Amino acid sequence: MNLPRPILLASALFALAFQAASGPLPQANAQFSQPDMAQVRLGQLLFYDPILSGNKTVSCATCHHPRFATSDGVSLGLGDGGIGLGPARRSDPDNLPEQRIPRNAPALFNLGAEQFRTLFHDGRLEADDTDPMGFRTPLGGDMEQGFDGVLSAQTMFPVLSPDEMAGHYSENDVAQAVRQGFFTGPNGAWAILSARVAAIPEYQRRFAALDDTKSPLHFSDISNAIAAFMAFEWRADDSPFDQFLRNGTPLAPEAALGMELFYGKAECDVCHAGQFQTDHRFHAIGLPQIGPGKAARFERHKKDEGRMRVTGAPEDAYRFRTPSLRNVVQTAPYGHNGAFADLRAMVLHHLTPEASLRRYTKAQSLLPELAGAEDFTNLTDRGETDRIAAAIELAPVRLSDPEIDAILAFLDSLSDPASLEGRLGLPETVPSGLPVE
Repeated sequence: MNLPRPILLASALFALAFQAASGPLPQANAQFSQPDMAQVRLGQLLFYDPILSGNKTVSCATCHHPRFATSDGVSLGLGDGGIGLGPARRSDPDNLPEQRIPRNAPALFNLGAEQFRTLFHDGRLEADDTDPMGFRTPLGGDMEQGFDGVLSAQTMFPVLSPDEMAGHYSENDVAQAVRQGFFTGPNGAWAILSARVAAIPEYQRRFAALDDTKSPLHFSDISNAIAAFMAFEWRADDSPFDQFLRNGTPLAPEAALGMELFYGKAECDVCHAGQFQTDHRFHAIGLPQIGPGKAARFERHKKDEGRMRVTGAPEDAYRFRTPSLRNVVQTAPYGHNGAFADLRAMVLHHLTPEASLRRYTKAQSLLPELAGAEDFTNLTDRGETDRIAAAIELAPVRLSDPEIDAILAFLDSLSDPASLEGRLGLPETVPSGLPVE
């Protein structure tokens, strides 16, 4: 059979890309558990229901909305005390936020895959088969029981955060419990939230229909349902790149060249490994410090030292978890603090990280207005910049503009339309009767 010349040319490019890669291409073999659709549909309602926030104004979707590819479209978001969604979100004059959320809202794609055993930018939640609960958290033994895994357990954290969902100090019963350090037990924040949900007849009925739900309702039951929904709704393993790996379906020529560079000369796969382009490890790449920093409120100098806040090891300073690159073209801004609103700028930062760090300007971020916010004080702290620069692990790489264009084309081939659209979508209403954002 004689193939048309364009197909022959494309086939030659793909063979060249495969052979030129510095290491083997990943396999498209990620493992996902079989969903319980009754639990998934229940989780969908809970994900979009503000009932899980202290002031009943913020849902999981506020910072992880499908309109913004399961993030919020800004460098650092506004949780409790904000109005609206994404870049249009603003302060509520009747409940002003105390500060921005200190880290960028990560995308939620493929978190149900078995490979994802470490979550959050600093990895403070990690699967651990030697632990009785199956994972480790900063809360240690001060935990509820019954979480299905790390994806379920991660929902514990936003509902306890004053800036994200809990609200501040004496604003509501959840905030008061958090302020006093009451998380578990009958007066704990999780019990308060569970009781709210259990008091709603529609939720009562749906939870009762699940075989493994205990009585009374526990926060882990809520978390397990939300996790089941996220794992189903945003499974993203059918991009053009996945199709190429599975059956050789050709990539566009420029994307094929970008794949060759990604797995070859540019050495992107040293950190962005595997089917979803993450080694699930922690690296210091010299991102500038913006926003309030991840520090205790009593600490005067706000900064974010990343993984070191979890391990205490000085060598982990300024290291952050390698993000997956699935749907990366749609998930701007980029970095643990969203320092770069433009994907090309983020790629360029990887090529010359120290130079990029030192010439960074605040115009490269995307921050909703917040009165009194001191977002860029660390940029003028020469000592802090020097410390970040000293920790950089990336060696400079020289690429031409056409090569950068090709890498961006390859990154676009990691987009999975079905996951971006979502499988269930937004519910019109939720059982609490509160507004769906």
